[in-house]
Amino acid sequence: MGRKTVHFRKRSQAEFARQFTNLCNTKSSWEVWADFVTMSATAIANACDQHGETHDAREKEYLSVINRYTKAEQQIFPELLAKLVEALEEDPEQDFLGEMFMALELGSHWKGQFFTPYSICQLMSAMTIDDRAQQIQERGWAGIHDPCCGAGALLIAARNEMVKRGLGPRQALYVAQDIDRTAALMCYLQLSLLGCAGYVVVGDTLMQPCVGPTGSPLLIAPAEGQEVWLMPAFYDKVWMYRVQFEKVMWLTMPREGK
Repeated sequence: MGRKTVHFRKRSQAEFARQFTNLCNTKSSWEVWADFVTMSATAIANACDQHGETHDAREKEYLSVINRYTKAEQQIFPELLAKLVEALEEDPEQDFLGEMFMALELGSHWKGQFFTPYSICQLMSAMTIDDRAQQIQERGWAGIHDPCCGAGALLIAARNEMVKRGLGPRQALYVAQDIDRTAALMCYLQLSLLGCAGYVVVGDTLMQPCVGPTGSPLLIAPAEGQEVWLMPAFYDKVWMYRVQFEKVMWLTMPREGK
């Protein structure tokens, strides 16, 4: 049976799909997709975090995944990542991976997973961005949290609303969480490539929210078994200073009974 013909809105989507399909001759499309997302996210994360157990574990997973492909197939993965980079640079106003996920009908493997269209996320962000702008005026930055992030469309739209107002990566902390690892890493990939500062947590938001007892999104408190993926822009010295300041404030805060 021949493959279903898919019509794409943009040339970048068609080119990405063509290269992606070349990897699906001996493996299922959902397996290839998960492998692409995992290896791309690892390449970005380990470029910033170059030491420690987390780095080593991700590097080990990367090698395990890439070695399942032939030398010729291995060369396609960086080309796919390059296509993603080019697409977001050409037009940041999109959820590229979310649209590709739906167009390639990958949701059937993930039990009918459906990502919110980017146009709806744009509307939601435009309606709520004033609250974030007020927080920035008061303390210099604002937290923007999506507890069920999917591929990150809502946070991408929020980022673009911030840019329209002349606000940059030092003025917004993007916190994302999703129970599905592949979806969470899709979000991590896109937000990282768009220059956002923040982190993505893989885990159940309802059972184990990523924000700890302090209530501050700067002080990450992952539960056992959760993964935290720091975006490259979060390593900026301004954010590192804010994290340290928040720790000091928490440690010196009066406690009941003391």
